[in-house]
Amino acid sequence: MSQEEPIALAEPSKRTSKQSFVVWGQRVVTVGGGAPVRVQSMTNTDTEDAVGTAIQVKDLANAGSELVRITVNTPEAAKAVPYIREQLDRMGVDVPLIGDFHFNGHRLLTEFPDCAQALSKYRINPGNVGKGDKRDRQFGMMIEAAVRWNKAIRIGVNWGSLDQELLASMMDENSRRVVPWDAKPVMYNALIVSAMASAQRAEDMGLPAHQITLSCKVSGVQDLIAVYRELGRRCDYPLHLGLTEAGMGTKGTVASSAALAVLLQEGIGDTIRVSLTPAPGESRTQEVVIASEILQALGLRKFVPSVTACPGCGRTTSTTFQELTQQIDDFLREKMPVWKHRYPGVENLKVAVMGCIVNGPGESKHADIGISLPGTGEAPAAPVFIDGEKRMTLRGDAIAADFQLVVENYIEQRFGSTRPAHTS
Repeated sequence: MSQEEPIALAEPSKRTSKQSFVVWGQRVVTVGGGAPVRVQSMTNTDTEDAVGTAIQVKDLANAGSELVRITVNTPEAAKAVPYIREQLDRMGVDVPLIGDFHFNGHRLLTEFPDCAQALSKYRINPGNVGKGDKRDRQFGMMIEAAVRWNKAIRIGVNWGSLDQELLASMMDENSRRVVPWDAKPVMYNALIVSAMASAQRAEDMGLPAHQITLSCKVSGVQDLIAVYRELGRRCDYPLHLGLTEAGMGTKGTVASSAALAVLLQEGIGDTIRVSLTPAPGESRTQEVVIASEILQALGLRKFVPSVTACPGCGRTTSTTFQELTQQIDDFLREKMPVWKHRYPGVENLKVAVMGCIVNGPGESKHADIGISLPGTGEAPAAPVFIDGEKRMTLRGDAIAADFQLVVENYIEQRFGSTRPAHTS
């Protein structure tokens, strides 16, 4: 056989971007400039309900959201923002809040300075700040507030609310080309021009570049990839990724994962949000879980211990391994808000829950701790492997509870010896 080169490991590329800072109190969340890709989410409560909004922000933060955006659309909502911040501080939740402003943001930030101060970042949509002569003045008022209170901003362009005057102008210009572009590339370019021109204007007004993040959100997977590749090529601002109006359930999850994974693998993206429409009764935190899973699957971040589990087949007629997998996964996620401070490094833990003898022992040996449950026709015994070696065999009706206790004891013994400093 001819000598072959080893297969290279697949690793995400790294895009060079400025570093931005989002601050609240003693908490500083760095964005871009080599910082970890951050997970962001947004509440769907009525912001005027300060208590309800604070509770949802806490839930999102506990699920792993490092930045949380809230709607600020009315004077009553603006008045509620300081109370939301106060409630969070009382609960020990120091997650930075982003105010989502559109048509009347200039007025709300000016007339309610307590709101402007309580927020850590302002989201400004240049397509919704005003029309004609009002656009520059009202955009300027929002930037003046950011400069006055030393706040970060996100210039968030969205193709559903793109500046129609800009788009029309660029369409007219395109029609005069010798070979006109198709309409879609013109719209891509309009999104990027809107974002970058707005960012430049903010800098010209005195807002430092390191306090600016850009986004150009669309709802099509290939559209998002095309726009962000070009946006990433043209600028070095930190970029916020998200497929807008991604949809519900598997559709929204798959579409967001497909788009974000391609861009993140190419080194594009400094913060991400999965804009998932929750099913009736479903927790808003699901979008945080999916965003975290995307980053963890790509090897960019680690948030919770990973649980390897087989899909099941004709050898696994029992539902025990499915139930145990769900139980362990839920248990680990529930405990992480406390464990990430108590057990530094626990997010690197690998757990395997397998349903029969075919791959069970092998996968269990590759994990830090694993169990191989009995499949159809196998002896009613479940060997447990710890650090690659078989340590015990569980039997009886309490295998699930016994294994959970084994996992807890392992975490305490391995990760309980040190305590981390608080970092972002």
